[in-house]
Amino acid sequence: MSTVQSTGIERIAAAFAHTSKRAALMPYVMGGFPTLEESLRIGEACVQGGADVIELGLPYSDPLADGPVIHAAGTQALAAGANVAGVLEVARALAASVPVVLMCYANMVFAPGVDAFLERLQRAGASGLIVPDLPQGEAPEVLTSCDERGLALVPLVAPTTTPERLAAIGASARGFVYTVSVVGTTGERRALGEGLAGLIARVKASTRAPVAIGFGIATPEQARQAAEAGADGVIVGTRLVRAAGEAEDPAGAVGAVVGELAAGLAPTAHTSAS
Repeated sequence: MSTVQSTGIERIAAAFAHTSKRAALMPYVMGGFPTLEESLRIGEACVQGGADVIELGLPYSDPLADGPVIHAAGTQALAAGANVAGVLEVARALAASVPVVLMCYANMVFAPGVDAFLERLQRAGASGLIVPDLPQGEAPEVLTSCDERGLALVPLVAPTTTPERLAAIGASARGFVYTVSVVGTTGERRALGEGLAGLIARVKASTRAPVAIGFGIATPEQARQAAEAGADGVIVGTRLVRAAGEAEDPAGAVGAVVGELAAGLAPTAHTSAS
């Protein structure tokens, strides 16, 4: 599929539709961590390891939804000089291979102006964005501007999202619905919630968009469990950022973990007994 002729929304849809795995695999990469150059190498390793979509984080000084590992990585990236322009160059390079969805905070969108910010994303080849703290009252403005550029504004829902709000969010979802598996910030967890299948079913009933599960998935087993529970996509962040921070070869370490996660999502992967 040509990246020139396809919108970001179409590229994301194709990634979900054509993955060879049980669910699309979406690794999270913190832009600028440990350095901008190394974050690009990490992203490339994710692609080689089997990523279908890349979630690329823009480091921010007050990340409300990020757990301690990702928060620390963002702090280090900022200290090393990462900025929006540099991270968008990483996005541009990765977007030649897979759809890239930027994860950023509302102030980063509104401070330069919604249209100006989204124009930069589009020029960089990004396919969409996730804004965890986007005020509900401001969402229509951002959604309209995204739609004009073919960018997917990916919403988040949680186990605590009310049925009424879930219906409204699902109706306007673009790209996919980022479904938070637990209440809290990002981070690795020993087990996924028992109500995961029910949560996924509720979200799927509210939208035509694919449903991706994030927050807490760290192992091939958990990725497979999420797919078995009905998830269309699996998002893994903290486990990969931790691997990057602990290794002498960050890209090699992350690529190896992504390869293991992809293997866990393979159609022939062992199905655990319930």
